[in-house]
Amino acid sequence: MLETSARLLRLLGLFQGRRYWSGADLASRLEVTPRTLRRDVDKLRSLGYPIHSTSGVEGGYQMGAGSDMPPLLLEDDEAVAVVVGLRSNTLGGIQGVEESSLRALSKMEQLLPPRLATRVAALQSMVVRAPRQTKYAPPVSANLISYIAGACRDLQQLHFDYADHKGAPSRRTVEPHRLVHFGRRWYLVAWDTARKDWRTFRADRIAAKNTQTGPKFTPRTPPAQDLAEYVSRGLWQAPARKARVKLLAAAEAMSQRIPAQFGIIEPIDKHSCWFETSGQSYESLAMHLVLIGTDFEVQQPAELVEHVRAIAQRYAKACSAA
Repeated sequence: MLETSARLLRLLGLFQGRRYWSGADLASRLEVTPRTLRRDVDKLRSLGYPIHSTSGVEGGYQMGAGSDMPPLLLEDDEAVAVVVGLRSNTLGGIQGVEESSLRALSKMEQLLPPRLATRVAALQSMVVRAPRQTKYAPPVSANLISYIAGACRDLQQLHFDYADHKGAPSRRTVEPHRLVHFGRRWYLVAWDTARKDWRTFRADRIAAKNTQTGPKFTPRTPPAQDLAEYVSRGLWQAPARKARVKLLAAAEAMSQRIPAQFGIIEPIDKHSCWFETSGQSYESLAMHLVLIGTDFEVQQPAELVEHVRAIAQRYAKACSAA
């Protein structure tokens, strides 16, 4: 039989999933007597949930709309944050979480008192969200993410099939350290036992069906204290086309304007900084530099210089023809 606190949460979950229950059905689900059920219902009422009851052969219980959040569980700001977070999850990121978030959101919104429902509605109506670009951010199985997180927590090795950026398959055995959510993707930072070095793996390239846990391991010193920066540095280093450009603006201002996944910024003085970046081609790099919106100097590599000159001539020609 469930302990009282766990049973109350179970009872609340049943009410949130279906507003009306017969007394017999509820008692059967919770494996309690009708008397214990009545005590549990009274306890939920004392916490602010308007549960109505009817007597007789067809008697039962019904959850009223707009109940208060129970004391000491969620403050007003916390309740709003949970609802907004659930709505954000419905837009994607982890495969399988969208549907679960919708179900949880439906239950939460039924219990929001009017004052909080109004705040949530106002916030959502004033926020514009960009559509998810699944082409560039393949969804990841929620089960896989939780499985990897559990291995990180329990210090268990992971064995999985992995495909690199060219699609080449390999079997990996790693000591998982942390999951990093960067941009729209999930990355696993782990010690590769065969290569005897730290590696970063994109979670969407890990074959969930063939992922298994292994023996426990002794944790190692992580490759960096700031794992988000560590993953970011690895991302910009991956493509073949690299550049180091001098931006004629303060590093602080550029850090706010340029997303971390696009490269690394290092200050030179109060009015300039280095920008280390990379891309699939020098032409795309040249275009991205123009879009930064500040003056810059580039001296190498020669291929990038040529593309920047070509773009400058193209723009100049377009203006002269106007």
